[in-house]
Amino acid sequence: MLRAQVCSNGELSFLMEAHDGLSATIAQRSGFKGLWASGLSIACSLGYRDANEASWSQLVDAVERIVDSGPLPVLVDGDGGFGNFNNARLLARKLLQRGAAGVALEDSCFPKMNSFVGDRHPLADIDEFSGRLRAVKDTVADDLVLVARIEALIAGYEMDEALLRAHAYADAGADAILIHSRRSTADEILSFARAWQNRLPVVIVPTKYYRTPISVYRKARISTVIWANHSMRAAIAAMRQVCRRILAEENTASVEPNIATLDEVFELLKYDELARAEALYLRPDAELRK
Repeated sequence: MLRAQVCSNGELSFLMEAHDGLSATIAQRSGFKGLWASGLSIACSLGYRDANEASWSQLVDAVERIVDSGPLPVLVDGDGGFGNFNNARLLARKLLQRGAAGVALEDSCFPKMNSFVGDRHPLADIDEFSGRLRAVKDTVADDLVLVARIEALIAGYEMDEALLRAHAYADAGADAILIHSRRSTADEILSFARAWQNRLPVVIVPTKYYRTPISVYRKARISTVIWANHSMRAAIAAMRQVCRRILAEENTASVEPNIATLDEVFELLKYDELARAEALYLRPDAELRK
């Protein structure tokens, strides 16, 4: 299912960020057809910075909870693979075992830093990163969609460098190319798409250039748009507001109308299914006791 979404040059697909089972469930209930297991958001949920402070095993455990929350395919933000080719293929194998549908690896050096923090973003050597991609592909074959994420524009390189890397990563076995930009307009992304000419499907993350109409991406034949961190950011804003009001007012009367009811919580996590299961398995029919 994820391959049909990410690797299509036809209809534009959307992936919504998830960082735990709850955010994944909400995204599914909202109508999204695929999920992005965000490295930034998972790190934030654990109280870590997006600088490889969370370990690969913590990432894999979080992905398992996201996968278990429902049927949606999950593309995992695998950073740079947490090391060299050996670390990357181990990560891919473990993600596949936990039910992930794909992994995106970025051509950064370990430890990575979030793309929007600071200006110094050293890139991995093209040949070395291509080796990481080949190792992943040899390990999981087509069982896991492999997205190669290019950080050249983030690091301040020209378009030629981004295209050079894209061609190398395609040759190394990537199924799609994620081209990243920190600019407030989509100009870089659209220039890349024109020059790339859809050799492989293009994935984008419009965190900074969010004002660009979606119709522009459809016209440019972009394959997938990732809303990469918005549930996490929404949760931070909402929790901050509620905490401040409760502290200031010393009661919850004013916030209750603006937060989910307990009944909504119980419905979202299917407490009714547990009640039906208890009736079926925990309370045998009286006739069976005779």
